[in-house]
Amino acid sequence: MGAGSAGLSAALVLGRCLRKVVVLDGGSPRNAPSPAVQGFFTRDGTLPADLLGLGREQLTPYNSVEIREARVVEIVALEHVFELTLEGPTGRKSTLTARKVLLATGVEDELPPIDGMRELWGRGVLHCPYCHGWEVRDQPLAVYGRAKMVTGLALLVSRWSKDVVACIDGPGFLTENARRRLRQQKIQVREEPVVRLEGTPTGELQHIVFASGEKLARAAVFVHAHQHQRTPLAEKIGCRLTSKGAIWVDKKQQTTVRGLYAAGDTTQARNKLFWLPRRVAPPPSASTKP
Repeated sequence: MGAGSAGLSAALVLGRCLRKVVVLDGGSPRNAPSPAVQGFFTRDGTLPADLLGLGREQLTPYNSVEIREARVVEIVALEHVFELTLEGPTGRKSTLTARKVLLATGVEDELPPIDGMRELWGRGVLHCPYCHGWEVRDQPLAVYGRAKMVTGLALLVSRWSKDVVACIDGPGFLTENARRRLRQQKIQVREEPVVRLEGTPTGELQHIVFASGEKLARAAVFVHAHQHQRTPLAEKIGCRLTSKGAIWVDKKQQTTVRGLYAAGDTTQARNKLFWLPRRVAPPPSASTKP
């Protein structure tokens, strides 16, 4: 279930094992608004749609693999199989039985309720500096969110730009230690409410607008958006979820429901962002004694 990178990759391996596989494509992937897939060896800068198109093309030699345009609306665990209820593009319902099911349905990002945030998502509003930091390097940047998340993310983003402003969602929540660490990296802190983002028709950010009316010119703003499962199917069938809402899987990617597996952003192993260490040791100098 799911025709994104995780689902197509699984289909490729299973197809090469002569397994009969049905890939169910329920719609647009999470990274559809992004202008490119970055940091993917041999595919750096590829459009997300082109990457998936190439994945589909490379599945064509495997006669045991089928891709269907359908959304799964229900999964029922029977004695030895799973019964899936599908909804096609026209709304027509059908059923499919399978011995094993892999959930690769992904997650959805919960963006702050600020005008312009959704419209600029993927270009002027960014999630991962490892994915998009290079494209906005050495430009004026901002980080927006709750104090605890903003501190770590702002310190991380400062690796790509010396001009970073931390916009705190709610004043008075930064600890003195956090303020000290931000000052050390010359990261300015703004605690006024943000009312909207202004950008170009093509999605580039131009200004962050505060409640006072003041505008802060920025090339991009990074947001550590919360996420939730794109579909409630895992929870409905009884899969264990982590405290952050990811699907728990064991070392073999199996959920707590026997025969039901999960991969990609749905799982706890993928639903993470790497943070800058608390302390960064200075580089050793020639005069340093052992």
